[in-house]
Amino acid sequence: MSDIVLSRPVPVTTEPPLIRTLLIGLSLAFVVLFLFAPLVTVFVEALKQGWAGVIDALRLPDAQAAIRMTLTIAAIAVPINAIFGIAAAWAITKFDFPGKAFLITLIDLPFAVSPVVAGLMLVLLFGANSTLGGWLIANDMPIVFAFPGIIMATLFVTFPFVARELIPVMIEQGRAEEEAALTLGASGWRTFFTVTLPNIRWALLYGVLLCNARAMGEFGAVAVVSGKIRGETATMPTMVEMFYNEYLAVAAFTLAAVLAMLALLTLLLKSLLEWRHADLLAATRRH
Repeated sequence: MSDIVLSRPVPVTTEPPLIRTLLIGLSLAFVVLFLFAPLVTVFVEALKQGWAGVIDALRLPDAQAAIRMTLTIAAIAVPINAIFGIAAAWAITKFDFPGKAFLITLIDLPFAVSPVVAGLMLVLLFGANSTLGGWLIANDMPIVFAFPGIIMATLFVTFPFVARELIPVMIEQGRAEEEAALTLGASGWRTFFTVTLPNIRWALLYGVLLCNARAMGEFGAVAVVSGKIRGETATMPTMVEMFYNEYLAVAAFTLAAVLAMLALLTLLLKSLLEWRHADLLAATRRH
């Protein structure tokens, strides 16, 4: 009987303990300095005059209009981008056609183009000095410095989030299940709702949460196309800047705190869903 040689466990890392401690410390210091400290500062400054100052700031008509505008934009832009993101991911992963690589590049375009440049493009296309923009204004359908322009700018900057979360998942899953359903006589819509959608629901949810967070926090493109008109086109991020420039620090930080709380609520919702459905998420997560 031959001797059994037990191999020693291979360490996960080969770096000395001092190096590992230093890397962990640097990572924690970065998180505290650039993420945690600014977030705490926002809430501290918002409460500088106590809860009475916060309530007074939230009672300002401009602040309430900005909150309504931001929530309305997110409620419109996120479902539209979810639909188009699903359609784009479906086309890219389930079909072969000329120009597929170019379509993927177009989806990534908002990541490469500055939001300010995106807003400027909309102004050049639909502004009063353009042919199309002049015609729209003459027919009482303005795009720039109006609600439609804000929606278009938000759609542009948030479009990639849903599609980019779905494409890797759908590529990994392949086409076998859909082809089997179609072979058994299922229609295209039934195949989508009974096979494809359940398989991508967690990636879709994650993309929607990211899209929603970006839609509520977008500043650059919206600032260019909105004109920052009080009570009409000013969103929460642009109103924060306007309050701060007018030395209304408590009002500015209060709106910033509300925006941060909405983002934290989105993150909390994502974490709760991951905790409640950990097994399903582990089965569909690509990492």
